[in-house]
Formats: sequence, structure tokens, C-alpha cells
Amino acid sequence: MDRPRVRPLLLPLLVGWAAFAPSAARAAVETTVPPPGIREHTPFVTAFTNARIVLGPGRVVPQGTLVIRDGVITDAGPNAKTPADAAVRDMKGLTLYPGFMDAYAEAGVRAKSQEEAARQGSAYWNRWVTPQFSVGREFSPDTAMFRKLRSQGFTTIVAAPPSGIIKGTSAVLALGDGDPTEMMILPGAALHVSLKPVTADPASPGYPDSPMGAYTLVRQALLDADWYGAAQAEWARHPDLPRPETNDALAALSDPAMMGRTLMIDAPDELYALRADRLAREFGRAAILRGSGREYRRLDAIRAAGRAVIVPLAFPGPPPVGNPDEAVNVSLEELMHWDLAPENPARLARAGVPIAFTADGLPDSVTFLDAVRKAVRRGLDKDAALRALTVAPAAMFGLAQRLGTLDPGRDADIVVADGDIFARKTKVREVWVGGRRFDVVPPAPADPRGSWSLRIEPGAQTGRDAGVARSGLLTIAGEPGALTGSITLGRGAKLKAAEMLEARLSFTFRSDSLGVDGTTRMSGTVADSEMVGAGAWPGGSPFTWSARRAAAYLAPPDTTAPDSLVAASFPVTYPLGEFGRTTPPEQPAAVLFRDATVWTSGPAGVIEHGSVLVERGRVAAVGRDVRAPRGARVVECAGRHLTPGIIDCHSHTASDGGINESGQTVTAEVRIGDFIDPNDVDIYRQLAGGVTAAHVLHGSANTIGGQNQLIKMRWGANPEEMKFAGAPPTIKFALGENVKQSNWGDKYTTRYPQTRMGVEQILRDEFAAARNYQADWREWNRTKKGIRPRRDLELEAMVEVLDGKRRIHCHSYRQDEILMLMRVCDDFGIRNVTYQHVLEGYKVADELARRGDGGSTFSDWWAYKMEVYDAIPYNGVLMQDAGVVVSFNSDSGELARRLNAEAGKARKYGGMSEADALKLVTLNPARQLGVEGRVGSIEVGKDGDLALWSGPPLSTLSRCEQTWIDGRKYFDREEDRAAREREREMRAVLVQKALRVAK
Repeated sequence: MDRPRVRPLLLPLLVGWAAFAPSAARAAVETTVPPPGIREHTPFVTAFTNARIVLGPGRVVPQGTLVIRDGVITDAGPNAKTPADAAVRDMKGLTLYPGFMDAYAEAGVRAKSQEEAARQGSAYWNRWVTPQFSVGREFSPDTAMFRKLRSQGFTTIVAAPPSGIIKGTSAVLALGDGDPTEMMILPGAALHVSLKPVTADPASPGYPDSPMGAYTLVRQALLDADWYGAAQAEWARHPDLPRPETNDALAALSDPAMMGRTLMIDAPDELYALRADRLAREFGRAAILRGSGREYRRLDAIRAAGRAVIVPLAFPGPPPVGNPDEAVNVSLEELMHWDLAPENPARLARAGVPIAFTADGLPDSVTFLDAVRKAVRRGLDKDAALRALTVAPAAMFGLAQRLGTLDPGRDADIVVADGDIFARKTKVREVWVGGRRFDVVPPAPADPRGSWSLRIEPGAQTGRDAGVARSGLLTIAGEPGALTGSITLGRGAKLKAAEMLEARLSFTFRSDSLGVDGTTRMSGTVADSEMVGAGAWPGGSPFTWSARRAAAYLAPPDTTAPDSLVAASFPVTYPLGEFGRTTPPEQPAAVLFRDATVWTSGPAGVIEHGSVLVERGRVAAVGRDVRAPRGARVVECAGRHLTPGIIDCHSHTASDGGINESGQTVTAEVRIGDFIDPNDVDIYRQLAGGVTAAHVLHGSANTIGGQNQLIKMRWGANPEEMKFAGAPPTIKFALGENVKQSNWGDKYTTRYPQTRMGVEQILRDEFAAARNYQADWREWNRTKKGIRPRRDLELEAMVEVLDGKRRIHCHSYRQDEILMLMRVCDDFGIRNVTYQHVLEGYKVADELARRGDGGSTFSDWWAYKMEVYDAIPYNGVLMQDAGVVVSFNSDSGELARRLNAEAGKARKYGGMSEADALKLVTLNPARQLGVEGRVGSIEVGKDGDLALWSGPPLSTLSRCEQTWIDGRKYFDREEDRAAREREREMRAVLVQKALRVAK
């Protein structure tokens, strides 16, 4: 009970007031609301004495006093004075912590209100861009959720908008239950961004319907905001200019306060975290990453990003491995993630990454403290954990002077716990939010635990000693919600059904020791030092009893073994799971491949008993008499064949989140390169087939699709490290059934174009628009007069096509459509197009050759749909004979593993020479991609991208034994065998570990 220091005459009145006031009144808040009557000037002052005070991480007062006045901490420490007007609370045995802050919570915000914001006023053209939406304006308290969060020690949250792409701004709220205006701490905490499309009506998904579309939409909206602000300012200075549009979303986004606001970007996995950082860097914006719990998988890259991370604690449960039939479907990656995920917070903290915690993602927020404690058991330092709950989130949102510690001047946000908050059995007893108390464990009116001198008055009991008063000992122990004890009246008996209801204790016991068979019932009112009550003997006769406290309760010593550090069984691999490696492959200063049959795919042709020297990642010498420099690694190749690394000119491997942005018919603005997935196991599998580079294309859902990305198959690298530096950029076009949605179903009949004639018009319109866009910029850059043109990411890519800086790779089948695109390109001066698939290319081979266009085709696919009805397996040979640069591609993660054998089919269908057939998957795709100066043949100065085969490379009996990229060995058949055995052992260890935990 609260006890202010007052004169004895007023004690009964003011003790009652003091107990009530802190939980019923809040600190005085400056308000515009008129008072309902007489203004209240009552000071609300509380002194917590004899408390263990954790002022902040690493700062503990073993015993001291903390004083709060009107919702603010005024003093704290071992020598803090208790004001005369304070309500005094003796906190002996309790610990005070700063209130916790949940750095991300979707609480008190209706998704529907965001949808309404997108429809009202002059909205952005895309409904998922709503920066004008503000949680601070739309918030309404969620009482049930707030109660749960307070039970875990939270006193403030960052309430975030739940849906959208540019979602709107969050607000920092105090977790009270009063007027929302009093709960608001910071109305504009961060601007929230998602890089994933919003799941809407699947029948009409709209734009964007892919992650790369969402990413690009954010980029375009930020560019639009920059243009909007400048355009409005220019028009205000020169109102005779054409008036730019009025747009509420862009007005909000271009507001100076919003331009300086931190972005909180959703990062649902470790790769999204890297993309979020790249986006923020492009626009020079401060950013916080809303993490996934998977950051440990790319920890070095995330540390290098230098961004704070909001870390969820929804650790996975043990995988279902109890049933062998189910266990075969559980991957090594899943097992390792289950084992490693609880260490994610500790690894981030040790790496120096600023982290804050959130309960978001947990099945129930009341399990939050359990999750924090698990993270501590898995290596997270307790001070680091407290920092992630207090000072770190406060600093992230610019509130370090108000929140995060128990120093004077901070808000009176306090957690009261009955021990170390990170210990398993510790309970949060109460929290104080802005000086207002909220009970988590309601305080019992009285504590019956201890030893009591008991007296049972004479009553109507039967049996021996009837009518005689009995004295004995009553002992109560246990926890308040689970009382135990005993009663001694001659002989002892254990209490049963002991419980407290308000201030009344009730229990039963066997009364055989009194000569009365059966169970006696007793209940009574408990005061500080006495009890008075009544009971009934087994026969129903009543009696009265009383007790006086003989000894205080002493809790038994905690015999629970201290938590020991549990560590993951295996180190993180890159990627995590099957075939991952702990470090990148080394690059020897020099490596000599000696005595091989060298298929150079270059002017030297095939060299029997040849050798190739690679130094610092580049080919340094090729021939029969190449010697190894001192210290060089030597690979003995007798009886084996060495070729350039295979290049797949049409791949969809390593794309993350889909290959099509089909929300619009022209999506030249999206980039496959933004969503490279280095974790795709097909990379490793294709390395085992000698593939060293792949041209990852956008899909064929659009007439003009997205920008492609050429990658090297650097297994284990980060996404940006996968990219083939310096390669000319390319873009995907498509013709035929896919783009006019002939095969999409009856629900997809409204997007233009729906005919092949419309496809041509879309192409011409887009090129004309790009030409006009280019002219507008040239004129403005020359004169600097008028409103600056708006940057358009779609048209910028098309201008690159017009300027010959970006090459077209076009999905095509029929000769009439191929000729149509040739005519369109002729009209706009575009050259060097590569036609993908091009299954009727043999019909127009002379035209392809005359224009210098390429053909990247299949080896022997035909008749799998109507528009390829005329395809023939001789297509590649016929085009090459006409002078076309021809390559064979996979368009398949599976087929890419045997492109060497696909190239060999040109021998069967057309009698192409073996050397030329190999060029179909080496030099020729390099020429089509504009990288023949770097790769595609084994020549001095080119990259050390090589494949070593057990036999002739075009034979179906040959196996790839080693694959090298930049002079690094990324695949070795012998190492692969050892890795499979090692992973079998790892799997066995983790399965047993999971079974133990499941029990």
C-alpha cells in the first residue's frame, strides 16, 4: 500500500488517497480541453524506496530511491531524497527497469483507413502509395493488445501503418488507456515502406504484382516527389507556366519534414535487408530495417550497411522430424535455421549492429519475455538485451532525452519486476506509464504465507476432546496463485485446496489426527498479523478460529540450475544449408591446368596436351609448353578436357520473388538485378554442369518487360557480388501469345494489347514517347527554363535502347512477328537485337544476319504450343550457316545443368563441327551479351572461367569435374562427395537435437 509521510491525524484519509491516486491520475498534460469544473492542482508524487534500480544498460543501483512527480522522474539513486509530499512505496525485493519500447506494432490502426486515404482527395496514381496517411491522425487505442504488451514490460510502442507499399507514417504512443491525445508522444516517427506487392484481388492484381515492381514503384514515387516539389515551386514563381498536377500523396512526400524523415523499410529476409539499404542509399535517406530474424545469414553485409535493425523474436519451433516419412521433407537449411535463429540477436549485437526488439510476429505477445530470455540463453548479453528494449529504440526515433532510462528528466515509464527481468521465473508485477500505475499481477490485499499460531475455539465437534479448545501451528507457503502448507493439531496434516480470494483464505485438511474421520474445511480473513475465521468439521458442525503470525515467510532457496549457454551446433554457411560454404573459395596467385585437351573456342582451336595458366583470376598463358611459376597450384588434367565456362543466354535461375511484373504491358522500369537470389540451389547445380555465367531474364508477360541481369555463378556470394561487372545492360521484349494474354484464361481479356497488331502499336508508341522524353530533357538541359521534366524510369530505360546502350533480347517464335520487330527497330535506328527462342528463325535467317541480330534458341524443342508448330531441330544450324550468331540456351533451371549435351545435339541435327557446337554455349552467347572480350573463350587476358570435364565436353558420358570462376574453384566433384557426407552427419546431429527439444 502507498504510504505518504503525513501527520497521524490525517493518516487514515491520506493513506487511502495515496494508494488510489497514482493508478487513477496521470501526469499533468498541457491540453486545450476546458476544465469540467474547479481546476485540479493536486501534485502526483511517488517515491519508490529500497528498490534495486536499473537506471539503464550497465548502470545498476543495488538499493536506492526513485522519485516521480507529475509523470516525470525527478530523482533516482542511492542518495535520492524522498519529498515530504510523496506517496512512499517500499520496493524491497523488487527491481525497477526503464519501460520497454516495442519498435514496431500494428496496433490501433485499421487497414481500411489506409484504403480510404488512397481514395480521398487527389491521390497518387497507384493506390498502394499513401504517404499522406498518418497513424497519428487515425489511431484509436487497442485496449486488449495494450494490456498484453504492458504485461511484458512495454510502456511505449511505434504504431505502424499495416499495409501498402509506401504505407504512411507511424507514431510513438504511450501504452496508457486514456485520451489518445495524451498517449501521443511523436506523431511522425518514420515513413514506412514495403518492397513486396500487396496481395489484393487475384483476378485483377494491378501494378505492381511482383517484388521488383514494388521496389521500382518506391523509386519512382520518391523521384516523383522530388520533381513535384520543384515543379510546384517553379510554377509559384512563374504562374504563366503550365500548372503541374495537384497530388496529396506527392505533396506529403515532398514536404521538407517528410523528406528528412527516416524510412522504416520492411525486410522479410536477409536479402530484402540488403535491398532496403541499397534503396535508401540511392536516395540518401536514413533508414531503419524492419528485420526478419534471418540477418545472421548475411551478417557481414548487414553490418557493412550500417543500418539499425528492428529484430523480431518469433523463433521457429523444432522441425517435424519425429516421423521418418516427414523428416525427409525437412531440409538441412530448415534444421540449421531452427538451430541458429535464436542466436540472431546476439550475433547482431556482437557485430555492432544497432538493434531494437519487437513483439510483432509472435503468435501471442504475452510470450515476448520468454523469447527475450531465450535469446539471452543463446548468447545475447543482458545489457545488450536491455539496450534493445530501451535506449536503442528511443535513440532510433529521436527520443533519447525522454525515454529509455530512469534518469531524472525522463518520462516516468517504469517496469517493476520481482527479480532479474531476464531470469526464467521473474514476473513483471506492474508498469508505470507516464506516472500512472498499471498492475500486471494484481497486488494481493494480504499475504498469508508464513507461520501462524492457531487456536480453534470449542464447538460442536464430536470424538475425543470434544468441547476443548485446540492450539496448533498453521504454515502457509508456495506462490500466491499456488499456495501450499500444513496444519499441526497433535499430528500434522497437509493443506489441500488452499487459495486466496481477495483477503480471504480457504483450505481443507484431513482431520483424522483429531479423532474425526473426514475432511475439515476452514476459511478466514487475513490481515497483516492476524487471521479470524470459521470452519466446519466433517459432520457439518461449525467452529470459529483465529491465528496470529508467528514468523514471516522465508522463500526457499532457488535450486534451479543456472542457465548454461546453448550454442548452435554448426557455423553459418553461405548460403545456409545444403552445399553452403563457410568462406569464399580462395583465389590462388597462380593456377596451372596441365596436360589437358583444351577447347579454347578461340583462334587456337582445340589444343591436345595443352596447358592453361591463370594468374590473379585472368588467363595468363595458353599452349603446350606453359610452365608453372613458383608457388603455383597445379591441376593435373591428363586424359581430361578443359573448356571455357558455359554461358546460359536465357535463364531464370537466381531470381527472387518471380520473373514477371505483369501488372502493366510496359514495365521497362523494373530490374531483375534488384532481386538476385544467391541462395538459389540451382546455382550450385549448374556449376556442377560447367555453367559459369547466366543471363537472368525478365519473363515474357509484357510486350516490353523489365531489365535483365547477367550474373556469374559465384555460389555463396552476396547479390551484388553475383553481378557481371561491366556487362552491357539488356532488356526483355516479348511477342506472341504471352503478351496478348491468349493463354492466361478468361479473366485476362482487358489489358491492351490483345492482338498482335496491338503489340506493334505498343512498341511504336513507347519508342516515340522515349524519343520525345529524350528531346524534352535535352531542351531543358540546354535552356534550364520552365519546369524541369519529370524523371521517368520506364522511359529512361527506353532511351538507353534508342541510344544503343541497352540491348534488346526478345522472346519470339513466328517469322511474321520477328519481321515486324525488325521493321520497328529499323524505323527507330535500333540494331544488335538478340531474338530469344526464335524457333522460326530459320525462315528469316538472311534478314537476321543482314542486320547483325542474334538468335538464342533451343536445341530441339518443337510443337509444344501452336505458335511453335513450325519449329525444327535444324533451326540453329540453318541460322549459323546464314551467318547469324547463334547460341543454345536453357530457359530452365534443370536443362541448364546439361547445356554441354544440348550443344552436342547440333552435331546430330545438321552436322555442326564439335568446336562450333561448343561455341553455341560459350563464345556465341558471350557475343550476344557483349562480353566476348571477357569470357566465352580461353584466351590470354580473359577471365579465368573454366570447366574441367572427364571426357569430351559434348558427350553425354562426360561429367564436369571442376568449375572455376575468376580463378576460384566453385565446384569440385570430389569436394562435393565429401560435402554430402558431412551434411549427412550434420543432419543426423540436428535431427537428434530437435527430437530432444520436442520431448
